[in-house]
Amino acid sequence: MPTPPRSPRTTAAPQRRPQPSSGHGPRRPAPPVRRRKPRWGLRVVTTLSVVVLASAGIGHAVMTSLEADIARVDPFKDMKNRPQAGHGMNVLLVGTDGREKISQEERRKYRLGGAPCHCTDTMMIVHISEDRERASVVSLPRDSYAVTPAHVDRTTGRRHEGHPVKLNAAYAEGGPQLTVRTVENMTKVKIDHYLEVDFTSFMKTVDVVGGVRICTAEPMNDSYTGLNLPAGRHTLAGGQALQYVRSRHIDGASDLGRMKRQQRFMAALVDRVTSSGILFNPMKFRDVTRAVLGSVRADKGFGTDEMLDLGRAMRNFSPSSSEFTTVPIERMGHAVEGVGSTLKWDPVKAERLFRSLREDQPLSVHRPRGGARIVPVAPQQIRVQVENGTDTPGLGRRVDAALASTGFSTTRTPVNAATTDVKRTVVAYDPRWDRSAKSLATALPGSELRPVEGLGPTLKVIAGTDFERVRKVRAEEPGQGEVVRGDEVGCE
Repeated sequence: MPTPPRSPRTTAAPQRRPQPSSGHGPRRPAPPVRRRKPRWGLRVVTTLSVVVLASAGIGHAVMTSLEADIARVDPFKDMKNRPQAGHGMNVLLVGTDGREKISQEERRKYRLGGAPCHCTDTMMIVHISEDRERASVVSLPRDSYAVTPAHVDRTTGRRHEGHPVKLNAAYAEGGPQLTVRTVENMTKVKIDHYLEVDFTSFMKTVDVVGGVRICTAEPMNDSYTGLNLPAGRHTLAGGQALQYVRSRHIDGASDLGRMKRQQRFMAALVDRVTSSGILFNPMKFRDVTRAVLGSVRADKGFGTDEMLDLGRAMRNFSPSSSEFTTVPIERMGHAVEGVGSTLKWDPVKAERLFRSLREDQPLSVHRPRGGARIVPVAPQQIRVQVENGTDTPGLGRRVDAALASTGFSTTRTPVNAATTDVKRTVVAYDPRWDRSAKSLATALPGSELRPVEGLGPTLKVIAGTDFERVRKVRAEEPGQGEVVRGDEVGCE
């Protein structure tokens, strides 16, 4: 039988958390944390919310007044040899690190640091299907290996031939126009509209919408941003939400992990905005949109008529209508002279992904609710001994069989536990195999993680009276473009 892999200790990309898990999954809600919210996902959703509300009867005059709050930029000026237009609408969403209006106290509290570099921290292509029934969001890692087209440096005024860069450097060299040109060259997806946002008004906006609920299966700690969340359910307000979407040092996945958290936050935000009544409360909606649009720059073509047209078609938009993914990565740490360590896209998988956008197709076949959850260790690598902790005959055999059918390497010889009054199923594990334990606990909804020094590589499941089922789980390799739908990331 395979032996569960130990958690890496001193690798370049450690997969253990900075602090050990408390041992408990999100069994009961944690006390609400001060409400605050994430940035770029919020701007996407709220911008779409503006047009949805327009279709509910707010009208042209109000939309025109909201449009006046948007600063304009021309990212498409003099562009030639662009990709062929497809069906649907593609918006390039660029997040910069502007923080001019955030107070010194908030900068210290939320670790927002010194002067902004005015570079792109986040980049996403948001595709709205032609029938306006689906939104597909593709994150483009900022460290992606890219080659710019020939351009004029906006700082020095000198002309540069195309050259290798990290993707986020395109904005620093040539602003929105070079950013759009570089993305179009890499993806062959024609960008129809451009939205640029910073996090200057982010915290205010989050507070206005009343916070977003997220679930954490284990503690999240990042000394760089100051994020410190125990396992459980949380309603995040502006500052803490900003910490959540900025954190890169929670796990070994770095930017890829951060992008996943941003995507999950966006999904939770879609749910919040579409289910809270904000879209149909003119006063509340006005406050939200003013807070958001005051820090947005958009192309000149994204105006009142376009927003109204889009809004009329998106009345029934919901979390299940959204899907999120990251460009599949072929090579992590791809070294480029003069550029540094980059992420190189998988050419075959990336082309398949961008073809779906060009052809207005879903990114993946929609899975029913209850599909396999992503875990850090594959079930086939996890050795399990099952014990029956109740007086229910045959429960141990039932749990063993269910785990085995889901892919876990069970002993196939369940035994009786030392006690028969176990109410909550327990996953006992040696702390050296904590990643395997978290994967096993994910497959047993509501189970309790219990570290036991010296237990060894075989994990122990003590079945309690609460046992109902084994959830399907599977491992995902970093950077392989897992597609998540908006209604698949809610709290349980």
